[in-house]
Amino acid sequence: MPVLLITGASRGIGAATAKLAAARGFDVAVNYKSDEQAAAEVVAAVKAKGRKAVAIKADMGKEADIERMFKEADALGALTHFVYNTGIPGKAGRIDGASPAMMREVMDVNALGALFSVQHAIRRMSKKHGGQGGAIVLLSSVAADIGGPSEYVWYAASKGAIESMTYGLSKELAGDGIRVNSVSPGASETRVHADAGTPDKLARIAPMIPMGRAGKPEEQAEAVMFLLSDAASYISGTILRVAGGR
Repeated sequence: MPVLLITGASRGIGAATAKLAAARGFDVAVNYKSDEQAAAEVVAAVKAKGRKAVAIKADMGKEADIERMFKEADALGALTHFVYNTGIPGKAGRIDGASPAMMREVMDVNALGALFSVQHAIRRMSKKHGGQGGAIVLLSSVAADIGGPSEYVWYAASKGAIESMTYGLSKELAGDGIRVNSVSPGASETRVHADAGTPDKLARIAPMIPMGRAGKPEEQAEAVMFLLSDAASYISGTILRVAGGR
């Protein structure tokens, strides 16, 4: 049976992906940082589909937490799929007024957390390490292309790093039987903008989106699940933009 570990899976795109994965036959390890109740609800939704699930509390900004998360996910069986969905925006503003500690945290969680996590995933999934192979999806953002001016250049930079990882890892791991792709969401109905201190952003930018609205987490989840699935068996190193034409 396929076993999927999703980071940041208690809400938003991560939660939607976990529920969709369960409907498609995956057992799911649900990582969360602090919202135990929300994670428990996602686990319950996965189990309601007849699949196994476990909630794992771990901070993607801490190497020890990441290592423990993978060890706890091993309880579901051999890992075959991994999604790095965790991403924090920091506090919105111009870079000349940004806190160095805040920017460091964003890079630690969004970029280094992804690198450390991929290390652990590869050691479990790679055919060279005795694994079955599989697929990895990293969550980027259209901010990597737009740059986040006057709001969060540091966040955009961290997502640019995600896309570079996708290109490099897809080539490095092709011989290991692991495909690596990225989904790049546009404005989505998640809490990221509220977390950044710009809760009105979706309303502000909706007119600039060709389709005239923000995306739904379920729409992003469909893209993630496609890239994880056998339907994408010859796709690796691809950034799939899911942004309503933006």
